[in-house]
Order: sequence, then C-alpha cells, then structure tokens
Amino acid sequence: MKVNFGGFVPLSTVDWRGKSVCVVFLRGCQVRCHYCHNREIQSGQDFRDTKEILEMIKESSLVISGVIFSGGEPTMQKDALMEMAKGCRKMGLKVGIQTNGGYPDTLKEMTDAGLLDLVHLDIKTRWEHYPLLLKVDCDVVGKIKESFEFCKDAYHSEKLSKLEIAVTLFPGREDDAVYIAREVDDDIDIVLQQGIEGRIPPLMFEDLKRIGDKMRRRVRIQTREDGEIAYENGRILIADSIPLTDILQARRSY
Repeated sequence: MKVNFGGFVPLSTVDWRGKSVCVVFLRGCQVRCHYCHNREIQSGQDFRDTKEILEMIKESSLVISGVIFSGGEPTMQKDALMEMAKGCRKMGLKVGIQTNGGYPDTLKEMTDAGLLDLVHLDIKTRWEHYPLLLKVDCDVVGKIKESFEFCKDAYHSEKLSKLEIAVTLFPGREDDAVYIAREVDDDIDIVLQQGIEGRIPPLMFEDLKRIGDKMRRRVRIQTREDGEIAYENGRILIADSIPLTDILQARRSY
C-alpha cells in the first residue's frame, strides 16, 4: 500500500512525554495554519510503500517504545495509517497521533481496532472562530468537534491511554484556551503552546502563566525560551530543560 510520505525522525524525546519515539510525517493537510512549521509538507507528493516506512521504524525499534504519526494531517490517509499502525503493534510499539481532528472516522476506527494509545489533539481556537481563522467551512468544524468529543469519551472509557489537548496561543487570542478548557475535564492534559509567527512578538512564559491562572487547573506550558513547564495555581510543578527551539528543530530534521 502506498502512503504520501512527508519525512521521518528516527529518535525523539520531545514528542511523547516520558517516552523515546520515532516520528513519521505524512504529507497533506486540509487546513492552512499561518503559524505551521511544516508548510513544505502541507501539499505535494512523495508516495512510498508502507513497508518502506515500517522498515524505517524497525531500524529505530531497539531504542524507542513508540511511534508518533504527524504531518501535515496524518488521519487524511486512513488506510495507510492503519496498516502502519498494525505493523507497529507487531513490533510491540505504542502508537500516537498528532492531529487537528478533521477526520473523526479515522480516529474511531483506529481506536476501535486497538491501534491507538495517544492522541495529541490540536484545537486551533474557539469553535466560532474556526471559519475566519482557518478559512474552513462549518462541516470541517463539525468534524473537529466530533473528534474532540469522541477522544474525551474514549479516554474516559480507557480506550485511549493518553489524551492531550493543545492550544497554540498568540497575542489577542489569549482567552481561547480559557474557553476551550471549559469543555475539558481536569484529568485531561491541556498544553498551552507559545505561537511562533515571524511578524508577531510571541506570548512569553509569564503571559501563558497568567492564562493558566485564569483556567484554574494544571496545564503544561511550552515556550522556546523555557521548554515545557507544568504549572498550576501559581506553582511550577515540573520544569523540563528542553527548549521549544530544540523541539521545532527535531520536527524539521526529516
């Protein structure tokens, strides 16, 4: 089976908290985020056999415990993704996905088949702002909402072992995270990501910390200056010494 391939990172310690993984990037995406760091694989073609990708994963299997499928939007290629996930399972590896949630059927089929352990769901903004921000129609927003609700249910029913809701924040959109958090139970991780876009000065850790205070819950804050910090009600809980610049560089090194 062919897959539209975007790239491969043989070893990453930043894409799945607490695990060493490899990262497979799949080409193609149905949205165009202005801050995307992988614009070069939003479109285009590089079709490979899924067996070739599984061989890449196998070469890393001695030093990893899982695989992250990213993009682009990996769930666009459901059949190839499921075939590769099955191959990962045969190697004894955990499987995670970084997704914008636009293809709920893929998430449902993978979860029902026992092929998915982690979903890192990137919620771009509050629901009513999606059409303006990303130039998508209401049908796409409805599918993202469907994925959001499904993943929460799957996590609470223990069909998913890990769920992360990520919100990338920019000046002027600070309250998006507060709005989204109202629909996320406290046992689900929320990641506040510092948006990096050349023309706009980014929010700094102190800015994101104030947003976390408004949310009144534990959050993980990611900035290029300070790496990832777990924060709750004025207290730093865990501080990782991995700067976001290293994370972004790792994701570009495919």
